Amino acid sequence: MGLHIIVCIKSVITKAPENGIVRSADTAALNPFDRPALEVAISMAEKQGGTVTAVSMGPPSCAFILNEAMAMGADRGILLSDPRLADSDTLATSTALAAAIKKLAPFDLVLFGTRTYDSDTGQVGPQTAVLLDAPLVTGVSGFEFIDTRLRVDRTIDGFGEEYELSLPAALTINPSAAAPRDLLLRGIEESFTGKEIEILALDDLGIDPRTVGNSGSPTRVLSLTRVTRERKCEFLTGTMDEQAEELVEFIKKSGLIG
Repeated sequence: MGLHIIVCIKSVITKAPENGIVRSADTAALNPFDRPALEVAISMAEKQGGTVTAVSMGPPSCAFILNEAMAMGADRGILLSDPRLADSDTLATSTALAAAIKKLAPFDLVLFGTRTYDSDTGQVGPQTAVLLDAPLVTGVSGFEFIDTRLRVDRTIDGFGEEYELSLPAALTINPSAAAPRDLLLRGIEESFTGKEIEILALDDLGIDPRTVGNSGSPTRVLSLTRVTRERKCEFLTGTMDEQAEELVEFIKKSGLIG
């Protein structure tokens, strides 16, 4: 049968909204940190044999990211979409994803990007793994199958770490783990014409509506604005010694050194 690898992906906001957060093809895109996770999953399935299922949550207007995942090589795309899922925070999102993943069992691996471009919490992967009661390693940059177990590597705070996991397991993938492949025109055509995106509503997930959406979210996004920074360059002149002296004086005046 080979491996069954599930990759959770997200449509991220690329433009700061003026009147609330509205995800659409014009304002959203596939989270760039999810692309390496998709590449790892597809490469694993090609090498070890198996299938890749891409799962996302959002309005129907953001289903295009699943088409993109299938154009890369994912075999199946599933969208969790229901008005009652709107305004879910990371905990409510993880609750819905975990319920969907259980519906897709059996599975061997669940992969996530390390974080998202718009909220940058890095919480959904670990929270979903806990709800699945699956062993988790975050920030994985290397991996190797040894019999029925998976050995993974990561580098955290300058220390290299190595873990061995039994399957099923969950991983968040460091962007350095793999360079996402280019999309081919044939793959894009097949993803839009030959593969259908499956829609799962809240009733399909079999979970209490009070655990997702607004009612199931302990946190709220009050606003989202784009921050602009103004930077100014100052050029040093004179000999190297004069430039060094001027630089030291500048740092002293800034209070960084005494």
